[in-house]
Amino acid sequence: MFCMKTAYKYRAYPSKEQKGTLNRQMYLSKELYNLLLEKSKSYYKETGKTLTEFRMNGWITKLKKEKPEFAEIHSQVLQNISKRVSDAYKHFFLRCKEKKQGKKVKAGFPRYKKFVSSLTYPQTNGFKIEKKKVELSKIGRINFVNHRNIEGGIKTLNIKKTKSQEWYITIAVEKEDKPFISNGKPRIGIDLGIMQYAALSDNTILQNAKITKHERKHSRALQQNISRKEKGSSNRRKAVTRFARYSEHISRIRLDCINNLSNELVNSYSFIAYEDLEINNMVKNHRYAKSINESSWGNFTQLLQYKAESAGCVAMKVNPQYTSMTCSKCGNVQSISISQRTFVCEKCGMSMDRDVNAAQNILKRALDSISPTTEGHSGSQARGDDIRPSAGEAVAYEAGTTWVAS
Repeated sequence: MFCMKTAYKYRAYPSKEQKGTLNRQMYLSKELYNLLLEKSKSYYKETGKTLTEFRMNGWITKLKKEKPEFAEIHSQVLQNISKRVSDAYKHFFLRCKEKKQGKKVKAGFPRYKKFVSSLTYPQTNGFKIEKKKVELSKIGRINFVNHRNIEGGIKTLNIKKTKSQEWYITIAVEKEDKPFISNGKPRIGIDLGIMQYAALSDNTILQNAKITKHERKHSRALQQNISRKEKGSSNRRKAVTRFARYSEHISRIRLDCINNLSNELVNSYSFIAYEDLEINNMVKNHRYAKSINESSWGNFTQLLQYKAESAGCVAMKVNPQYTSMTCSKCGNVQSISISQRTFVCEKCGMSMDRDVNAAQNILKRALDSISPTTEGHSGSQARGDDIRPSAGEAVAYEAGTTWVAS
């Protein structure tokens, strides 16, 4: 059986003394990260080779003898910092390779950090989870709000401080995957939008999160308040924290909205087709960049994939090209301006809301790619690994059969 990876996030309340210890360890983590990055650069200049994670860990052991302050941090947390540096280099070389292949990506050589806001314990012998407390090595027992039980084998723990000075712990687990059983409900296509969050192929319209004018005005006032404070002053730091807290409040409203929408969709449909959008390219249009970022389309589609299988649903992404310009009835392709909200086919005369028309095309495109004889599995983020039941088996799902990973 395959293992499903998931994570549980909880609000933590460290004491004043524990906050001081955590801040101290994060400062030392930042210093170590920058030292490792400098060491990697000099090693490459001398040898022409990349400093491996194993060699970094050996160097950390020597460094702790020269600088005893690094011994204040648990050894596995220090090793995780070397992993971060190693991963930064791997991603840099991967982007360089993609750039040579003609992809429009920025290589982005690893940079020195100004701060580190989280600590990661990669193995369970560095922490112990109790009912309402978590014991972290060299920090102590920290209170946290245990609002749901942890299911599965615990793998790693991360403690993080947000810009608003709030603390969270995230616990990663692995648990045995369950056989997939379809919920037997209808199939749907989704067209994501800006004026309205999404249009479904059955004429249902999903609305955006309700952010009032007062909330937007208050957010702007907090930003203006920051600009009036002297840089580096304690008043400016307080103003930045106030703005960060309010920004997180707005973010939670949006996250709550897309969580509710994704829950409703995966529980109401057995097959969901959505657009595979290139969001990074879309936000280059400064006219719509703010609205696109606020819509959190990427988070929404990730939530769909994550929740779909456990709800007996299949979520499938399709190429969105020409879906807004194609007649869902006769297949005629014609140009249509962004301001034109109704699609009127020049060939067959069909008239329909442009977003609903696009959603129907998205569903058709997904169903056209389905073959009842399709075998194997396609990639998914729903279960945290590379295996999921293929969208081509959707017909079998609706018949009530089960899919068992083996």
